[in-house]
Amino acid sequence: MKPAPFEYFAPTSVVEAVSLLDRYGYDAKVLAGGQSLIPTMNFRLAQPSVLV
Repeated sequence: MKPAPFEYFAPTSVVEAVSLLDRYGYDAKVLAGGQSLIPTMNFRLAQPSVLV
């Protein structure tokens, strides 16, 4: 299964990342190494509209 559509941001600073998280609130999830977020999204158990 493929994940639901989402918007991806690649901030270049912590300030920019925090600003994006503040702007999108609970709709945003942080994508970092070693997480199981992508497999969870593939099964549509998590459906964030924004990845930072």
